[in-house]
Amino acid sequence: MKAMAARALWQLAKGNAPICRSITESRALLCFAVLLEKGPEEVVVNSAMALMEITSVAEQDTELRRSAFKPNSPACKAVVDQLLKIIDKEDSNLLIPCVKAIGNLARTFRATETRMIGPLVRLLDEKEAEVSREASKALTKFACTDNFLHLDHSKAIINEGGAKHLVQLLYFGEQSVQISALELLCYIALHVPDSEELAKAEVLTVLEWASKQGFMDASKQGFVDQDETVDKLLQEAKGRLELYQSRGSRGFN
Repeated sequence: MKAMAARALWQLAKGNAPICRSITESRALLCFAVLLEKGPEEVVVNSAMALMEITSVAEQDTELRRSAFKPNSPACKAVVDQLLKIIDKEDSNLLIPCVKAIGNLARTFRATETRMIGPLVRLLDEKEAEVSREASKALTKFACTDNFLHLDHSKAIINEGGAKHLVQLLYFGEQSVQISALELLCYIALHVPDSEELAKAEVLTVLEWASKQGFMDASKQGFVDQDETVDKLLQEAKGRLELYQSRGSRGFN
């Protein structure tokens, strides 16, 4: 019954703000946290999928996000704790929905709360391409300009060693992973261009290389809008890095 109930809530929550509001106004978030920790496998999977859908709606619905996922809310804290435990364990059956859920909540975390960054950065080194791609996308929601705390989050990603993982993904990852990794690396370079870690990882050289690769050719991919956005971001990030590195070479840093 619990598995069926969790599955029903998962399906009902998809893209439905009123339903998500009803769910979060009840004790459902705390229940999901308990089920993630102690439930049978099917219940845990369905609960994770339900949370992924609820947080996806909350990401787009400011009112729902602020009411249901306040940083100091016991229910929100319990859910995040369990999502991070699953990500830390790298449970392959649950990683994708849990990573997506954490990414969906990126705008709810305070600048001082960085405990979710390390586990996500470690997943960039995951052998499964889908996991690395979703980790990149989740981290991008922390580092993108739309996130008010993008500077703090970008620095946290660098401090966790994110730059070297992203460079590896760009050089050796599958094409879909390369584009996600490139977008994240560009945001980090744009926001923290004076980082010594980015200089050590030769990120400017990597971005120059990326700008010449076929996977940025929008006409071949069929994702014209997305690729044009990434290409624009790439040019801005390169320009920022060139500016700061040229200052450094003249001894102004």
